[in-house]
Amino acid sequence: MTITKSYKDLIVWQKGVELSVLVYELTEKFPNEERYALTSQMRRAAVSIPSNIAEGRCRSTKKDFCQFLHIALGSAAELETQIEIAKRISKTSNISYTTIEALLTEVMKMLNALISKLEANA
Repeated sequence: MTITKSYKDLIVWQKGVELSVLVYELTEKFPNEERYALTSQMRRAAVSIPSNIAEGRCRSTKKDFCQFLHIALGSAAELETQIEIAKRISKTSNISYTTIEALLTEVMKMLNALISKLEANA
């Protein structure tokens, strides 16, 4: 696969970075006892999304890129689950999740579309 664009030019990567920043800001509002539990897990899952997009884009084949996009999508699903858990915990239920959920949904749709395009052209 010829690299014609930097991973930084990919809108899905840019939105993944934006999502990571929002997750950090969101989890700063969590109780201290969640610092090494849900906070840490959510941050790692969020950071994994753009990180895997970047790593996959720098690989030499479409197959490799697609594999890393699948990993990014898995991390997005993991984050989606963690957000749902956070919403159900009484100590974090007063926090608004609307913006972050909308962006996460958008990123997941973009990842699915990019995966489909790459697999169709394989």
